[in-house]
Amino acid sequence: MSEVSMNSQLDSFLEYLRNNKASSENTVTNYAVDLAQFADFVENQRIAPHEITTPLIRAFLRSLAGFGYANSSIARKLSAVKAFELYLLEKRLIAADPAASIRSPRLPERLPRALSREGIERLIEEAWKIKPSLRNGTILEVMYGCGVRVAELVSLRWEDVDLDERWLKVRGKGDKERLIPFGRYAKEALIKWKAVCPQESGFLFPGKAGAGITVRTVHRLVVQAARNAGLENVTPHSVRHSFATHMLEGGASLNVLQELLGHESLLTTQRYLKITPGHLRDSYMAAHPRSGEEE
Repeated sequence: MSEVSMNSQLDSFLEYLRNNKASSENTVTNYAVDLAQFADFVENQRIAPHEITTPLIRAFLRSLAGFGYANSSIARKLSAVKAFELYLLEKRLIAADPAASIRSPRLPERLPRALSREGIERLIEEAWKIKPSLRNGTILEVMYGCGVRVAELVSLRWEDVDLDERWLKVRGKGDKERLIPFGRYAKEALIKWKAVCPQESGFLFPGKAGAGITVRTVHRLVVQAARNAGLENVTPHSVRHSFATHMLEGGASLNVLQELLGHESLLTTQRYLKITPGHLRDSYMAAHPRSGEEE
């Protein structure tokens, strides 16, 4: 399959959403994130968009389950694939819609996979070795340092970064803004990146034609860095989940994590994280006045 042909179809679909459906840029970006994964999966099968079949889409959904995506995330990605295939059908680029008969899969709920702290260190270290190394290393430092969604990352602009106070202004789902602090490593990386980053577009991570970097580029960067580090089944979502897990293990409350992650409901944050028995016991011993622990 030609990568250009798949990219061309995806670009046309996203423009269709902007111009014909009046979709918000945030909605278009979310579609782009989900379809980038689907495009990579299709590309690995070496087939063209018009050769996509129902079994292939089902195989894609099974692969998402294998990566640990929640039912809600799989359903959303299937919705994006359905919209894309329906677009191809309406444009008479395919004779039949291979996604029409597929229902949202009722799969066992699985938690996203969190990397160990050592695993994250290896992942970031490998990202710094992939050219353009300064950009790629900074991307991973910001992703792990702030726990942002990949759709939020690619939309960031330099005006959203306060290097002096170490704050990042993020526009999340529903175009809601939140402030996320970042640490020394992310600050040092951002300072170095700013010194060489093209400033014309204003994007923190510029792409082509005045736009930001694509979600597909970020996804491929994470996968390549993980492969080089000897890590399996790692996606940008894994980096975000690792951020949240390590914050929880470090003593952050669920309420703080809810704010940092941009979750509407605390229940979402609770489902998102797996509280280990060890962490539960340590928290109890540290907090309860009659835990029996010595002062």
